[in-house]
Amino acid sequence: MGGPVACSHGPADRPASAAPVALVTGASRGIGRGIALALARQGYDLLVNYARDEAAARAVQRAIAELGRRAEVCRASVAVPADREALVDFTLEAFGRLDLLVNNAGIAPRQRQDLLEATEESFDEVLGTNLKGPYFLTQRVANEMIRLRRDGVLPTARIVFITSVSAYASSPNRGEYCISKAGLSMAVSLFADRLAEFGIPVFEVRPGIIATDMTGPVKEKYDRLIAEGLLPQRRWGLPEDVGRAVAAIARGDLDYSTGQVIEVGGGFGLRRL
Repeated sequence: MGGPVACSHGPADRPASAAPVALVTGASRGIGRGIALALARQGYDLLVNYARDEAAARAVQRAIAELGRRAEVCRASVAVPADREALVDFTLEAFGRLDLLVNNAGIAPRQRQDLLEATEESFDEVLGTNLKGPYFLTQRVANEMIRLRRDGVLPTARIVFITSVSAYASSPNRGEYCISKAGLSMAVSLFADRLAEFGIPVFEVRPGIIATDMTGPVKEKYDRLIAEGLLPQRRWGLPEDVGRAVAAIARGDLDYSTGQVIEVGGGFGLRRL
């Protein structure tokens, strides 16, 4: 998953952040990058988490700096318990606060395999990163947010889970991915219910067909399906589309809508005759 956890500070004497701080997992590329930049434009400082590609994470860090915001970088796999703990510890050490968690990191199966042939190894790997990791990362962050709210450090705190239309759309050649996203959707409901008393709203942002590295191998297939009318809005989604949805949550526009799903899918979920 990219080796041992590795986090690096800016200047050692930097004070705690006066701006709100967001931790975005899997922020080096694709949807995570789009979210991180959208949040920087909203005035957030960022913890850019990545698992493999440090060069890409550094590029995001530079882009955030060009927007006038601070960013720190940390390599950690959400699938590894010790990495999750180190990631949160580093965020709090570097910034002194954590206002927004965006659970974005996710993987596809290494190979698409028919449901009748898929392996337990693939199931465990995908669910470890896509479901178990964010579930327990959120548990840790939620407890820190409760503490920071009680101490008067945070005026508000919010949590976002990035899921997928695969939470409800069947793809029998990548069942483990669909199961992981369906489980993550329930995690949103659970955390929204549990954290409401603490004033911490929780949201699900559900991307559809988004142009990223993950969808690159099936681009021709989806080009054809989109052209044939799969989506009412006949275009690929972009990471920026997802970023704008998360930015609306980060601004507090939806604070009285905890537990809700925002689908960013070009109308994929509409039922049409």
